[in-house]
Amino acid sequence: MGNVLGDGLPGAAEHVAADLLPLVNRLARCGARVEEALAGLRDIQMLDWQSPAGRAYRDTVGRQGAALRHAVDALEMARAAVARHAEHTVAAAASACRVP
Repeated sequence: MGNVLGDGLPGAAEHVAADLLPLVNRLARCGARVEEALAGLRDIQMLDWQSPAGRAYRDTVGRQGAALRHAVDALEMARAAVARHAEHTVAAAASACRVP
């Protein structure tokens, strides 16, 4: 079984890190799209709902907004974790290549 640094091949850690960067960017884009959806939900909640059904809809939108906020937070945590992993992979490879 190989190691996380690309089986010790020269440049493998940098290749692994480079492969992770598109994922970091995709997670950031997904978070931005969810933020846009949240902005739309906030607009809906700001409307003056007169009927009980309208107020119930606004409350449902509020709960959906809370769920989306948790999703944004999770996406940001995932993006940060993948970015840290990419950085640590390169740093670990660099320190492994140093001659004492």
